[in-house]
Amino acid sequence: MFIFATPTGVYLDMKIIPEENKHVLGLKLPTDPRWVDLTQISIADILTDHAYCEQKAALTCISLIQTYSECYELVRELSPVVTEEWGHFRTVLAELDKRNLPLGIQRKDLYVNELKKFELKPGARKERLAERLVMFALIEARSCERFRLLSLYVPDDDLKVFYHKFMVAEAGHYRLMIELAGLYSTPDKVEQRWQEYLAYEAEIMQNLEVRGDRIH
Repeated sequence: MFIFATPTGVYLDMKIIPEENKHVLGLKLPTDPRWVDLTQISIADILTDHAYCEQKAALTCISLIQTYSECYELVRELSPVVTEEWGHFRTVLAELDKRNLPLGIQRKDLYVNELKKFELKPGARKERLAERLVMFALIEARSCERFRLLSLYVPDDDLKVFYHKFMVAEAGHYRLMIELAGLYSTPDKVEQRWQEYLAYEAEIMQNLEVRGDRIH
């Protein structure tokens, strides 16, 4: 079963997920409750990491388009996402400027690096693409979950509105990545890898240090 989200709700096969499960988007392990409080130690740090996450998302989409230019649906669907993600980068930069905060240095994304260790390298070209899309869908799902937490629990009302918009966007990207993966592999394979990634990602979340200067 695929879980997906829209600006008006989170759905599973067109049925509304119970309220208590909406925050996890199928994730096996919710974010540590301490994380939101830790992000408030340095707004500059969390916004800096957020900015680079948006930048990397845009570059990832560009890379997929360049590598799989023969995949018509992929190119047409990801092209506007490139524009959107780069727009998000600029939006976060504007938020930093509004608060007279600098864009800090880019740090390693330990979460994504750990996910990449689980990536399979199938022989078939389109199967490799589907594998990458499933992994990227998971990154978007976790980002969506974290933006939701920030939109609900940060003390700054302006930031609540700011992060809500990103939550909605990430939900759409998550759904898109899963749908595209289904075009380049079989539904059963995509579902199997999705569930395997979810289980592996839960282990990552258990073992990673909870840091307030990271979106992931």
